[in-house]
Formats: sequence, structure tokens, C-alpha cells
Amino acid sequence: MFDSQQQREALSETIRYFHQRGWCDGTGGNFSLVLQTTPLILLMAPSGIEKKDISAEELIEVDGAGCVIKGEGSASAETDMHLKIIEQTSANAVLHTHSITATWLSNYYKNTGGLTIEGWEMLKGLQGINSHSTSITLPILFNNQNLAKLSQAAGRLVNDAPYGILVAGHGLYAWGESLKEARRHVEILEFLLELCWREQLIAKHKS
Repeated sequence: MFDSQQQREALSETIRYFHQRGWCDGTGGNFSLVLQTTPLILLMAPSGIEKKDISAEELIEVDGAGCVIKGEGSASAETDMHLKIIEQTSANAVLHTHSITATWLSNYYKNTGGLTIEGWEMLKGLQGINSHSTSITLPILFNNQNLAKLSQAAGRLVNDAPYGILVAGHGLYAWGESLKEARRHVEILEFLLELCWREQLIAKHKS
């Protein structure tokens, strides 16, 4: 039996921490944690809530159809994305951030289909990577207000993705086998994206 209160405290603390990092300002971002797999129950932040001071009591529980079964408020329109990533990867946590860096880079590279990052020591923070001498490519999806179509497009890419995908002009989705792992993947990917952005600035300054 899961400890719902402990899970609530962990997810709300993670959301507040991401806000402090500037990764989910205002009502931006959405976050989920699997409480139960059969039937599926997700713990999520409700739609439209500011993330700065979110409490454990404000989180809602959502079923596998995206319907709220406990708590006040509505589920995010992007719940379909969470459900699809969980279905495809068996992740237990999906975290969606709206950092300036991820939002800008995903839009800048949207016509390339993906952003390749290589050679950095921090790549080793991603599950399964043991050397800096490697590369990852974060897939980039064109944004779509039709979340069913966006989710289907994501579903075709997530199994080969490095625990994260970008949505053009919208930000990063990252996931993991636990909340702790998903949180680490967000931190690592946001760090690597920041490096890419600064590399661009330096290159443009030199030119």
C-alpha cells in the first residue's frame, strides 16, 4: 500500500523547488507521480494553480482516463501527455518544466526534429550513461493544442528518447522510474540545455 501523504509531500516539495529554480513560473508546468498502477492513479498538480506555494493538500488524484477522482480542481489539459509517457515507458513520474532555456531552444531548433548534446560530464547524470564520451538527442515535437495528437506524436518518440523530450516553444518533459530519478533527469537536462544556450551566445559573440 502506498503512503499517499508521503508521496504528496515529496511531489509538492519538488514542484516548489522547480519554481525556485525558475523552471515553472506562475501556473506553468505540470507534474505527475504514479500512486498505483492497477488501476492507474496519478497524483498531479491541478490545472491553473501557481506553483510557488503549492501544498501537499492541493494535489489531486487522477485516474487512467484523466478524470479527477480525489481533490479540488481540474486535471491539466496536458494530462494526456503524462498518461502516454507512462504507458510507453512504464515511468512512475513525469515532470514538465517551462524554463526559459528549454522553451527558447526547443523553438529555435524545432525544424531539426531534435537537439543533440555531446561530450559533457553531466550526461552521466542520466540513467544508463556512464561516460562523458557520448551523445544524446532530445526529440523536439511541434506544439499542438490538440493534446490527443501531441500525445500520440510523443508516444512514437519516447521509447528512444534520453528520458526527456522537448515541445517547441513550450518546454521539457522528463521522466523516470521514481520521482527522485525523474527530478534528477530534469536537473541534468536543464543543465545541459543551459550549456547549449551559452555555447550559442559565445559562438555568436566570436563571430
